[in-house]
Amino acid sequence: MMSGDFIQVDPRIMLGKPVIRGTRILVELILEKLAAGETEEDLMAAHPRLTREAIHAARAYGEKIC
Repeated sequence: MMSGDFIQVDPRIMLGKPVIRGTRILVELILEKLAAGETEEDLMAAHPRLTREAIHAARAYGEKIC
């Protein structure tokens, strides 16, 4: 799957901020937590609907927009 398959931008969800599709988990939150030193395992434990592939998609999305 490509990052676009995991990332959703919809003005009706979280004010149009990018989220993981089917959740209200912000891409920004994932990137901030990773930058603060949390691991993928930490994120998945805190957000059970979050997958490793979705985390990778969030990273790719962040790299693309920066």
